[in-house]
Amino acid sequence: MNDPAKRPDRPMRVVSGIQPTGSLHLGNYLGAIRNWVAMQDDVAARGGQCLYFLADLHAISQPHDPADLARATREMAAALVACGIDPARSVLFNQAQVPAHAELQWLLNGTARMGWLSRMTQFKDKSGKNREGASVALFTYPVLQAADVLLYQATHVPVGDDQKQHLELARDIAQKFNTDYGSDVFTLPDPIVPPGAARIMSLRDGNAKMSKSDPSDMSRINLADDADTIAAKVRKAKTDPEPLPSEAAGLAGRPEAANLVTIYAALAGTSVEAVLGEFAGRGFGAFKPALGELLVAALAPIAQRFRDLKDDRAALDAILAAGSARARELAAPTLGAAYDALGLVRG
Repeated sequence: MNDPAKRPDRPMRVVSGIQPTGSLHLGNYLGAIRNWVAMQDDVAARGGQCLYFLADLHAISQPHDPADLARATREMAAALVACGIDPARSVLFNQAQVPAHAELQWLLNGTARMGWLSRMTQFKDKSGKNREGASVALFTYPVLQAADVLLYQATHVPVGDDQKQHLELARDIAQKFNTDYGSDVFTLPDPIVPPGAARIMSLRDGNAKMSKSDPSDMSRINLADDADTIAAKVRKAKTDPEPLPSEAAGLAGRPEAANLVTIYAALAGTSVEAVLGEFAGRGFGAFKPALGELLVAALAPIAQRFRDLKDDRAALDAILAAGSARARELAAPTLGAAYDALGLVRG
C-alpha cells in the first residue's frame, strides 16, 4: 500500500501540541515555540496549514488540580499568542473542545499493541518504580498522541529527541490500521526537526534540561519574568571559573558554560563559534551581563503581551472556541472514515 503522506497532491499540514502545565520557559521558546511561529509563514507559503493545540486531555493522565488546569490552559493560550502564534493564520485550540481526539484514541486502542506501549520510555520515566499504581491514561498516552496527529491527516510533526519514539508509534498504528482494514484512512506523518531548535539546559545543572517541573525557579527563565528577575537569574546561574574558549571544542566538559553560550547564540541568531569569537578569553563576569541584556531585549515584548492577555478570559475563551470549531470541522472526515473502516454503525 502506498504511504498517503507521499501523495504529491496532499498539502503540507503541521500538527503539534504542548501540555498546559505551568508557564512557558526559555527552553520551550527556543526549543519549539519560536519554530512554530516561523512555520506559520513557511507552511502557508507552501499552501499548507499549521495546527497547534493545548494538550489538556494529556494533562489528566497524572494527578492534577482541576482549577489549576483550567487556569493554566488559558494562560498557555495567552503565552503562545504572545510568542507570535497568530490564531488567524494557525488553528490554535485545546483538546477538550474537540471530542474527536478521545473518540479516535478509543478506536485506535484496538490497533495499538500492549508490547508497543510497554516499550515507551516516557511511561517508564513518569511511572517510576510504582508502575502498578500509574493510571491507565499514562500507559495509553502515546495512543492519544497518535490520535492527535492522525486525526488531522498531519503530513509533518515537529519532534525533539524525546518525541521521536512516539511519532514512530503513531506511524506504526496508522500503517497497521490501514493494512488491517484495507483502507487509506490515515496519512503517515513525517518528522520535522527544526534546524533552529536549541536544546536549553537548567541554569543550575548543565546536564539537565530546563524544565517547569524543577522545584527551583532559579533553574529556568520564564517568559513572564521581568527584567530584574531575568538579570538576577543569569547573574546567579551556575558556571565555572575558567574564561570562555576561542573554539567550541573548548566547551567540552563544561556543560554550564556551553549552555549559556548556546542560549546567547540562539537568541542572537548566530553560531556558538561566532559567540566564542566575540567573548574568547573573557570570564563570566563580562559574559553574563551581555547575556542578560540580550534576554531582556528578546523577552520583554513577549512578557508585556502575555501580561496584557492572560487576565482577559473572554478574549482567550473566544480564541480557543474559534480554533476548536475549526479543528472539529477538520477532524470530522477522518473520524468518520475510521468509524466506517471499522464497520461501526452510526445513526
